[in-house]
Amino acid sequence: MLDFEISKSKDFSLLCGMDPFKSIAVPRPIAWISTVSKDGIDNLAPYSQFTNVGFNEPHILFAAQLNSKGKRKDSVINAEETRCFVHNMVTYDLREPMNISSLSSDPDVDEFETAGLTKLDSFCVKAKRVAESPIQMECEYVTTVRLPGANPMSSSDLVIGRVVCIHVDENYVLPNGKLDIMKLRPLARLGYADYTSVTDVFEMRAASMIKTPIPGGYGWMSPESLKLDPTHKNL
Repeated sequence: MLDFEISKSKDFSLLCGMDPFKSIAVPRPIAWISTVSKDGIDNLAPYSQFTNVGFNEPHILFAAQLNSKGKRKDSVINAEETRCFVHNMVTYDLREPMNISSLSSDPDVDEFETAGLTKLDSFCVKAKRVAESPIQMECEYVTTVRLPGANPMSSSDLVIGRVVCIHVDENYVLPNGKLDIMKLRPLARLGYADYTSVTDVFEMRAASMIKTPIPGGYGWMSPESLKLDPTHKNL
């Protein structure tokens, strides 16, 4: 067993200098966040520290570190100033445009254009959506939590938004109403420069959730779903 005490001067020489923390909480879905500045400039950037929070009302959060100049990311500033952002699902087919949009750029650069992507107007917020993405979530900005780092360059902004509108391409919906994850192949980060995509799915139902559905659980979200057979009977 290799043991690493985390301090301001981390020593991972036994791992060729590779920080294991970045590859432990994996796979991590990627928040592909589109925002608009107060001057009307559209912005798009991916963040691999991302999750959903709660179910009623639904919220999502993404974490943004400082840019290479030690400044806060445009996504954070825009979300705070215009009070909104959009998450666009990154699929395996969108891996290259996502990677292009990750490049550090000046605030006046429109990553939709540099990545060759199409803009869609949102229904409820000012920020644009990525037309090529099969699923988008429009969010109203709620708050930012600043986490201090070990040095001035390593602080993080946790941006939280309330989901106000969800768009789903009907071509990625199964007959039972579930999203077709195998067809979507959502992209996920594995730490470092490594990625994966979902190519295998199995289902497990807890008996207690069927008898007494838990808020946010399978039966709670769709009582009708309990009448259906498991998605993968043989697993």
